[in-house]
Amino acid sequence: MPALPSFVRLDSSRLTLILDCRGRTPALLYFGSQLSATTTPQMLALLRTRQEAKNSVIDEAAIGLTPLSAEGFTGAPGLELSDHSDGWAFGPSLVSVEQLTTADAQQQVRLVSIDDKRQLQLTHVLTLDPDSHVLSLQTSLQNLGTMPRALHWCAAGTILLPDHLQELTSFEGRWSNEFQRQRQPLALGSFVRQNRKGKTSHDTYPALLVHSDTTTEQAGEVYGFHLGWSGNHSLRAELTSEGRSYVQFGELLLPGEVTLAAGDSYQSPCLYLSYAAAGFSQLSQQFHQFVRSRLLSPAQQQKARPVHYNTWEGIYFNHDTDTLMQLASKVAPLGVERFVLDDGWFMGRRGDFAGLGDWQVDPAVYPQGLGPLIAHVNALGMEFGLWFEPEMVNPDSALFRDHPDWVLGTANNPQMRFRNQLVLDVSRPEVSAYLYEQIHRLLVQHPQIRYIKWDMNRDLNHPGGADGKPAVHRQIQAVYQLISRLKAAHPGLEIESCCSGGGRADYGILAHTDRIWTSDSNDALDRLNIQRGCSFFLPNDVMGAHVGPRDCHITGRRVSIEMRCAVALFGHFGIEMDPRELTDAEAQILSQAIAFYKAERSFMRSALLQRLDSDGDSINFGLVAPDQTRAIFTYNLVKETGRTMPPRLRFAGLDPQAQYRLTLVWPSQLKEYSPSVLQVVPGETFGGDALMRFGMQMPILHPQSSLIFLLEQQG
Repeated sequence: MPALPSFVRLDSSRLTLILDCRGRTPALLYFGSQLSATTTPQMLALLRTRQEAKNSVIDEAAIGLTPLSAEGFTGAPGLELSDHSDGWAFGPSLVSVEQLTTADAQQQVRLVSIDDKRQLQLTHVLTLDPDSHVLSLQTSLQNLGTMPRALHWCAAGTILLPDHLQELTSFEGRWSNEFQRQRQPLALGSFVRQNRKGKTSHDTYPALLVHSDTTTEQAGEVYGFHLGWSGNHSLRAELTSEGRSYVQFGELLLPGEVTLAAGDSYQSPCLYLSYAAAGFSQLSQQFHQFVRSRLLSPAQQQKARPVHYNTWEGIYFNHDTDTLMQLASKVAPLGVERFVLDDGWFMGRRGDFAGLGDWQVDPAVYPQGLGPLIAHVNALGMEFGLWFEPEMVNPDSALFRDHPDWVLGTANNPQMRFRNQLVLDVSRPEVSAYLYEQIHRLLVQHPQIRYIKWDMNRDLNHPGGADGKPAVHRQIQAVYQLISRLKAAHPGLEIESCCSGGGRADYGILAHTDRIWTSDSNDALDRLNIQRGCSFFLPNDVMGAHVGPRDCHITGRRVSIEMRCAVALFGHFGIEMDPRELTDAEAQILSQAIAFYKAERSFMRSALLQRLDSDGDSINFGLVAPDQTRAIFTYNLVKETGRTMPPRLRFAGLDPQAQYRLTLVWPSQLKEYSPSVLQVVPGETFGGDALMRFGMQMPILHPQSSLIFLLEQQG
C-alpha cells in the first residue's frame, strides 16, 4: 500500500483548500483566499502549533471533517451511531487518499477511513469547482460487518473556521415572508437551527454565513454554507472554550430512521460552501455561477427564461374553459410566452378541501378535456404549463377512499389538520408508481404540456412509513427519483419547485428542477426583501417573480404597476392576476416591462449581482457584465427618508478607469414636483470611479417608487 500524503491541496484561481491527513482522520487545515505556490502546508501546520493548556488534555482533539467522540472530541460529534456493542465508540483510521481531476475539470479528493474492529467505513468526497470556487462535501458511512447499526447522525461535513470571523447571518421567515436575515455574534457555546417539518421549510433555511462584523456587500471576508437537502436538517456553529470554532451541517434523522444492515451505506446530503474576500455580493456571485453551471440542466442553461402567466391569483378555483381562453387572449398580446394553469382543473376540485390525488381532468369543468384550452394557448404563441401537488391527498378523494393506508402516519396518533390534506408515502413503490402513471398519462395525452408547477403545501407532521419507522429520508429520496423519472420520460419537460412559496428552495430540489417559486406574496415591497435574501444563494433567473394584482391579495397593499414591474423584472418574470382588471395605461406599462425583460434576460442571467448596502429607506442592487462593459442598477424607495434629501446612490462592480453613459430606462414617465438630478444626468457620461466612489444624488420620490438605470461603457 502506498504511503498516504501528509497533506492534500486543491486550488481554484481564487481559493485554496488544504487538508491535513496526518491524524487518524482528515481535517481541514485551510480554506480561503488562494495561497502562493511557495507557501507549503507544512508552514501552516507549524504556524498553527498549539501548546498544552492548563487543566486540559495534553494532545488537543482534532476538529476533523467528521470529529468523533472516540478521538476525545467533546464538541458535537460528526457521527453518532449505536449497536448492541461499542459501535458508538467508532474510531476509524485513514487508509486511502485518492486525488483526481474529474472529466468536467473539477478537482476532487476521496478519503476513506476504516475501523477494522467495528467493520465500518467512513468516506469523505470533496470537490472544488474551478469556475465558481464552490466546494462540495459529502460524507458516507458503510457497514462492512454483519451486525446492524442504528445511525443517529452523520454530518455532511464539519468545517473548522478561522478564529477572527465571529459573526453569523442565518436565514429564517414564514409563509409569504421567506429568506429574512438574522445577524448575531458567535458566542461561547453553540448556535443551532433544526428543521423537523419534513421539507426545507420557510422558517429554517439550510444556510449560514460566517463573517466579520465589518463585512459589507462589497468588502470583507465571508464564508457561505448551504445544505442541498429538501427534508429535515440541522446546522450548528460552535465556539469552543479553547477558542476554536466550527460549522457543521447535516440531515436531521429521526429516531430509528436509518439502520445500516450488513453492506448498507448512508450518504449524507451535499454541503456546498465557498469563501469570498470581497464581501457578500462576491460570495453570491460564486454560488450563482455554481447553480447555473453545475445544478441546472444543459437545456436550462441555454434556454431563454419565458415570460409566465399563472392563473392562480386571477381566478383561483373558478375554472371554466371560456374564461381561461379569455385570460389567454388578454395576456398573449402583452408578450407572455408561457400560460400556466394552476390548481382547480382535476376531479372534484372546487376548493382546497377535495380532489388531491385524483389527477384526472374533471369533465364537469372541462367537458372536452384540456385539449381545446391547450390548442387555444398554443395558437396564441404560448407554451402550456399545468399545476400538480403529487405528494398530497385530500381525505375527500377517490384515491384516499381506495387507499387510506397510503398516507404517512403512525398508529394511535390522530392526524393533525392541515389545509384539508394528508401526505402520501411516496417512498412506497406502489404510491410512486401511481403518481408517475397519472402524470405520465396526461403528458402523453397532451405532449404540448411542457411545464409542471410542482407544489407541496403542508408539513410532514406524522412522518411514519408503512413499517412504522420515520420516513422523511426515504420520502425525499423518492420525490427526487419521481421527478427525475418523469423528466427522463419527457425530454424538455421543465418543473418548478413550489412549496407554499419558498418552503422548498434548496440546492437538493434545484438539482432536479428548473425554477423556484420564491414566495406566495406578490406584494412588491415584501418581495424586495424576500428576493434579496434568496439572492444570497439563488440567481435571479431561477427565482419566480410575478407582477401581482393591483391590490395584493395577501397584504391588501396597493403598489403602483411601475414598481410591481420593476421588482419582478429582477427575477424570472411573470404575471399573476386577472388581466381583465388592467386599465389601458397599466397594460401599456406591463407590455413595456415585458419587452424590457425580453431584451435584457440574456444579459441578466449572465451578469454578476451587486447588492448595495441598504440605508433602511431603499433596497438597491445591480447586475454587471463580467467584463464590466454594461450594467443595470435599480433603486427602490420603500419609505421616505428622514432627512430633507435622500443620500447618493453609489454604484458597484464597475471599471473605475472606464467611462459609462447613464440612461434612466424605468419608468417611462417620471412625475416630479421640481427638477432633479434625473433631468440632467440621463444621456451623460461619467467615470466608473465617480459613479462608485462619489455616487449620484437621489431625487425626492414618493415611497414605493423604483428607478432602473442602464450603464454602457463608452470608447
